[in-house]
Amino acid sequence: MERIVPLKHEIPPMKDLTADNITDNVVTINNQCSHARGKYIFERLVHHLHDFAREVRLSSEEWMLGIEFLTKVGQISDDLRHEMILLSDTLGLSILVDSIDHPRIDTVTEGTVLGPFHTHDAPDTDLGYTLHGDPDATRLFVLCTVKDTQGKPIAEVQADVWEGDSHGFYDVQNPNRQDPDGRAVLHTDSQGMLFFNAIVPVPYPIPDDGPVGAMLRFLNRHPNRPGHIHFMLYKEGYDKLTTALYPRGDPFETSDPVFGVKESLIVDLGIVDEEIAANYDVKKGSALLKYDFVLATNEEAGAMREKKAMDAAKKLNRKMKLQNGLPIPDLD
Repeated sequence: MERIVPLKHEIPPMKDLTADNITDNVVTINNQCSHARGKYIFERLVHHLHDFAREVRLSSEEWMLGIEFLTKVGQISDDLRHEMILLSDTLGLSILVDSIDHPRIDTVTEGTVLGPFHTHDAPDTDLGYTLHGDPDATRLFVLCTVKDTQGKPIAEVQADVWEGDSHGFYDVQNPNRQDPDGRAVLHTDSQGMLFFNAIVPVPYPIPDDGPVGAMLRFLNRHPNRPGHIHFMLYKEGYDKLTTALYPRGDPFETSDPVFGVKESLIVDLGIVDEEIAANYDVKKGSALLKYDFVLATNEEAGAMREKKAMDAAKKLNRKMKLQNGLPIPDLD
């Protein structure tokens, strides 16, 4: 008995468990949790997970197959390969969570998936930086503004940007990677301007040599993402925006395997004219991507998030209240 962990609470008796009463028993024992939000999340997770198993009449063989699949997802992941994020992306969970946590407000730029290729080692550098040394690429000048919902430019917004190369590979997919390539951290100027040199993005397959790729093949789904450039915009006091821009006309624009494309994020590429070439020291005639980002303040985003949360609770006929902006059962 010397290895027994002391009990902190009185445990409700549990035995003679069946398919009909196991859920209530698991919820009862989990409800000893003192964290209100965590307790609510686990309560609903257990209910939905158990209901799923009952609904599809999950077999032991299928359950083990699922366990082995998730184990492989974890085993293949490392600091540069995020297979779990890829799984979340391809099941539509990532875009769903982003839409819930960052609800759209009028003119505010829509978010999309982070994807599995973001890193934290991009160089923090100056506007006008060239992301790639790719000799095979079609050059692209990216010229953007970042403003608030009132149209006021926002200075000193941290802009984390990244994209693949002209062959559809991100730097982290290079086994000989030594330094970051195709990525940078920039900061908007006093007029809210953001500009850098990139390449015209091309479509590419998401990593399909692991368990997520096997899942897609089983489901007869393709792995090809439309070409895009990632942006993560952050400044204290504003709702963090993780998004991407997609040049129009990509063959996979309407069948993105991670469900990231939104109409408002599809852009028409232009051509660098003489004025832009002179002002930003870029080659006239190069491809041009222009976009105006709009950020919500934390207050604006928080108010919309809370409204959406309470609206959802009403639809479910649940009596809820908000704690730190997130819904929990109202037991008062």
